[in-house]
Amino acid sequence: MIPRPTPSTPDGLPQPLVADSEGDAQPPKAASAGFSQSLERGLLILSSFSENRPVLGISDLGRAVGLNRSTTYRYVATLAKLGYLQQDPNSRKYSLGPRVVDLGFAAINSMEITRVAGPLLQALSDETGYTVSMAVLDGPDVVYVDRRRSGRAGSFAMGLQLHVGSRLPAYCTSMGKVLLAYQEPAALRDLVDRTDLARRGPKTITVREQLLVALNRVRRTGFALNDEELAPGLRSLAAPVRDRSGVVVAAVNIAVHLTVWNASVDSVMSRLEHPLRRATTEISTRLGYRPPTSSEA
Repeated sequence: MIPRPTPSTPDGLPQPLVADSEGDAQPPKAASAGFSQSLERGLLILSSFSENRPVLGISDLGRAVGLNRSTTYRYVATLAKLGYLQQDPNSRKYSLGPRVVDLGFAAINSMEITRVAGPLLQALSDETGYTVSMAVLDGPDVVYVDRRRSGRAGSFAMGLQLHVGSRLPAYCTSMGKVLLAYQEPAALRDLVDRTDLARRGPKTITVREQLLVALNRVRRTGFALNDEELAPGLRSLAAPVRDRSGVVVAAVNIAVHLTVWNASVDSVMSRLEHPLRRATTEISTRLGYRPPTSSEA
């Protein structure tokens, strides 16, 4: 999971700083030795941007992080000069700059799981002919950390505009349902309660109790099926990836569109479940996971 610098408020914005007696801002709790308030402020500003709020002005940023306008401007100007923010010359508002993109890809590429899984994901895509993806959970969303398309002739690559770094709501994706299903009960309830179960496809689960039933089924069977819950015509099958301690840290899916394979759900599962399970088992094994023996279970 890619960490965020600070906790978020219920509306998804960073937790604001508390103004001190000089009208500036400071952390809500006393900083320990070695803590850099300036660095914290810069990271708070960067984390104010999101997929739903990609462009923000100085006033927006000041309100989001609890800094006055002049202080906010100093930090924003510094971040822009360093390439972490960029300003639109017409609107004068800011968006994330190329240096942030570089950092994001560097973080993803440095993750052990992507190094281990990459060749196996490509092999799975080449074997099946379909697009294969891997994602991790970040709050109520999944974040794509790898995505492979088959290089063989006649493959059936998906045309969705998804890439490494893309985010989707977890509740209506097969990988998201896998990652939600293996959360601790309290964490799962919190995530579901924070999720707007909006309809995204013709078969999206929009009722909380039905989603929880579906997640229980995922936990029992060890895989999740998405049948037109994210978008019309899109199906996918996902399975979990575990680390050496047995914790589910990622999910892998195979995506199929009805325009290239208009078969029954049972047909899709019978063809794709075995290679998917084989790949996720191998990835987990290479991460150090060893399933418990019958005497340990």
